[in-house]
Amino acid sequence: MVVYSDRIGKRTSGEFDFIDITEDVARVVRDSKIRDGVVSLFIPGATAAIVVNENEKNIIRDFRDAIQHMVPDSDSYRHGENARSHIRALTLGPGEVIPVKDRELEMGTWQSIFLVELDVRPRNREIIVRAIGTSAVHGG
Repeated sequence: MVVYSDRIGKRTSGEFDFIDITEDVARVVRDSKIRDGVVSLFIPGATAAIVVNENEKNIIRDFRDAIQHMVPDSDSYRHGENARSHIRALTLGPGEVIPVKDRELEMGTWQSIFLVELDVRPRNREIIVRAIGTSAVHGG
């Protein structure tokens, strides 16, 4: 069993920024030399999320609208200006686990991996990536 760790750094532009990190994750998997296993993604912080969905502009717009409808902008939250950011991140979650087969992400045709910024201001984010599985070099 091999465990390989890396980090992906991204600068966001603020609330509802969807950054496709699929190729970054695929690069980590290739660098890891993992043949078969899983890759785990985690975003430290309470105002961002990692999600898997389609990278198509209209579905991303619909997703933004739906999240805003479920957790609206409001001045009545107790936490302050970015309370909605925390609540939205709690709804979406900080991580994903994706299967790896033959050194490739095993995802659907239309699936992409996104860092979703939910904070009200731009942020520097760092995604923790761990690839765990059998070695492509030694078979185990």
